[in-house]
Amino acid sequence: MLNWCIAMSASESEIVARSGAADPVEALRDTLSEVLAGLVAAGCGPQHLTGMEWESSDPAAFHLSRHTVELAYREVFAGFRPPIRLRAGTEPGLTIRAHHTMPRPLPDIEIEGYPLRELGRQYSPRLQADMTALFRQWSRDGAAFRAAHAGLDLAYGPSRFETLDLYRPAGATRAPIFVFIHGGYWQASDKVQHAQFSQGLLDAGFAVAQPNYGLAPDTPLEASIAQTVAALNFLVHQADALGLDPAQLHLSGHSAGAHLAAMALCDPATPPVASALLLSGLYDLKPLGDLPIGRLLGLDDGERAARLSPLGQPRPPRPRLAFAVGEGESEAFKRQSVALAAAWNAREPLICPGHHFSMLDGLNGGVLLDLALRTAGR
Repeated sequence: MLNWCIAMSASESEIVARSGAADPVEALRDTLSEVLAGLVAAGCGPQHLTGMEWESSDPAAFHLSRHTVELAYREVFAGFRPPIRLRAGTEPGLTIRAHHTMPRPLPDIEIEGYPLRELGRQYSPRLQADMTALFRQWSRDGAAFRAAHAGLDLAYGPSRFETLDLYRPAGATRAPIFVFIHGGYWQASDKVQHAQFSQGLLDAGFAVAQPNYGLAPDTPLEASIAQTVAALNFLVHQADALGLDPAQLHLSGHSAGAHLAAMALCDPATPPVASALLLSGLYDLKPLGDLPIGRLLGLDDGERAARLSPLGQPRPPRPRLAFAVGEGESEAFKRQSVALAAAWNAREPLICPGHHFSMLDGLNGGVLLDLALRTAGR
């Protein structure tokens, strides 16, 4: 695999990357990761992309209408998507030519006590892990878990993202429900990459539901919140048919999923939730409005960012609440959890082993699983 930059003008450059991998998803992960490395080396980010050309002997295999291809793209560049042109070539695998502008100097301002560049690092948990390796591992682990368990893939609504996987404990006729909302900065990842984090709760006697939701910026955050509420209502309304106990509904989410879970708790259309475990979430969205990712999501509208922030909402009256963050999290992510826990009169967040992503391993055993069970009253 090669990666190099070719200067096209004083303000625009080209990055070329190639992978000969036979699997389209792996080839796309490889080439996009090389493009991202080239952007970083040039002092740029995904927001500087102006266009891409993808060339392969089988261009249809890389069509972005394919769910697995779209997810692989989002793993690297989230919702940043410049115009992409697919064209036929003579070689197998994939060659990408990515065009980008050069960065402009950042304004000399501070947000939350951080210069803009540091603010971006504070709100970039991807810096804590090799994301290509992480998503590959999560995809393998999720696929293995799903193959070993008789889960149900259910539609809770009409759109292609309005589905959930349901795993039920053996022999249970009326199992309590633990709902886990995946993260991905509202723009990436999928329930199939988080299935493996169900094992600990499944062993404890819970049915585990993992909903998908529409990904931003194609789906506005307001719609993703409404989809989360719809998934909860579906599980309650279909509880008898699915062998679930609707009076024992427990909600959890990680990162952007914790934000969606927190906002769902504040929605009057949400059915009664017995407990909520919020993991390394984003609860005050206003600081994101000064970052490229926030502008992509429309959070540079201060009123909208405030309206979509759990931190500005009153404490949900019913559920038992718990918060947790990874020991290796940034100060900003830890501060977000501390602030909402205080505002909602909950205990200070549990500090878990690991960073933003590896902390999820604790759902299968250790202090995080203990917290989940204790909060659920088990």
